[in-house]
Amino acid sequence: MTDEHRDDRSIHQAACHCGTVRFSLRLTDGLHTARRCNCSYCRMRGAVAVSANLDDITVTHGQEALTLYQFHTQQAKHYFCSKCGIYTFHQRRSAPHQYGVNVACIEGMSPFDFAEVPVSEGRSHPNDRPGGQAVVAGWLRYEANPGAEKA
Repeated sequence: MTDEHRDDRSIHQAACHCGTVRFSLRLTDGLHTARRCNCSYCRMRGAVAVSANLDDITVTHGQEALTLYQFHTQQAKHYFCSKCGIYTFHQRRSAPHQYGVNVACIEGMSPFDFAEVPVSEGRSHPNDRPGGQAVVAGWLRYEANPGAEKA
């Protein structure tokens, strides 16, 4: 493989809570694009997501256990483990060439690793706004309580 075709992005391992669904992935933009959304669905789901191109995710185990959920325009495809119910990833409506991946599924990562996560304005989707511009609705912040682990 020539240097111009070599992909130096790290390969991450990921799984749902029960381990039935396992997948490997390469992040498109690393962790600096972690985000939440405030659309009706994401508001209830509550996951922090990062991006991976469609061909950068490989389901290595449990493909048959993935369940698809779609709503409203039926463009985004949200995948869950049918055993434990954990959201794993979704094909994004705003960027159909990418998946949003649940950070909590990625080995060694947690949504609580991020002190601040931007929240996208999803109540009016970028594809439904003039110019298709993404808007930040706000920020979700997390500050660990240093005494909590000792309690």
